[in-house]
Amino acid sequence: MTQPLIIQPQKTADACVIWLHGLGADRYDFMPVAEILQQSLLTTRFVLPQAPTRAVTINGGYAMPSWYDIKAMSPARSICEEELEESADMVIQLIEAQRQSGIDANRIFLAGFSQGGAVVFHTAYLKWQGPLGGVLALSTYAPTFSDVLPLSASQQRIPALCLHGQYDDVVQNAMGRTAYERLKAAGVAVTWQEYPMGHEVLPEEIRDIGAWLTKRLT
Repeated sequence: MTQPLIIQPQKTADACVIWLHGLGADRYDFMPVAEILQQSLLTTRFVLPQAPTRAVTINGGYAMPSWYDIKAMSPARSICEEELEESADMVIQLIEAQRQSGIDANRIFLAGFSQGGAVVFHTAYLKWQGPLGGVLALSTYAPTFSDVLPLSASQQRIPALCLHGQYDDVVQNAMGRTAYERLKAAGVAVTWQEYPMGHEVLPEEIRDIGAWLTKRLT
């Protein structure tokens, strides 16, 4: 397995963001975003893991970095939940590694774009037991969320920022909104932000993420 890209901050790290890329991308995809955020987050380490390369059914079986196989796009996403579970277990190992390095779990954040966000949602709200700093969900959805989320007390206390493009034609805006609504109904402190964009990341969005992280780290 490819080792995560670790971007150290200017000062001694006392916080960490574990950031998962989207389908077909790699660990370098969000390196520029991490470097921009570190200009103001001077003690925040970024850990950027890379998904295993595997055959993806919706892409004709072509192999690419993928956190889990997507078997069909509609009417609802059909995915390989076993592979998603494996990816979530990998994220938990990364959380534990950061805790062992001396980072308080309350200052560890999970971020994910598109498919990476689906893994982050699953990890934070269905698998991880204990405190976390929060979740950043970019242009993503929650294929493993049920209509009613049976959250533990610690899961309920994990805040989330959901960010989505109004014109996203890869992960429809409504799919992201559904994940947000289910978290909100479960009592999570979750915020929804929309941008005039497709399936991408905007500078304005990065600024909003930086402000959200800064508020929770100071």
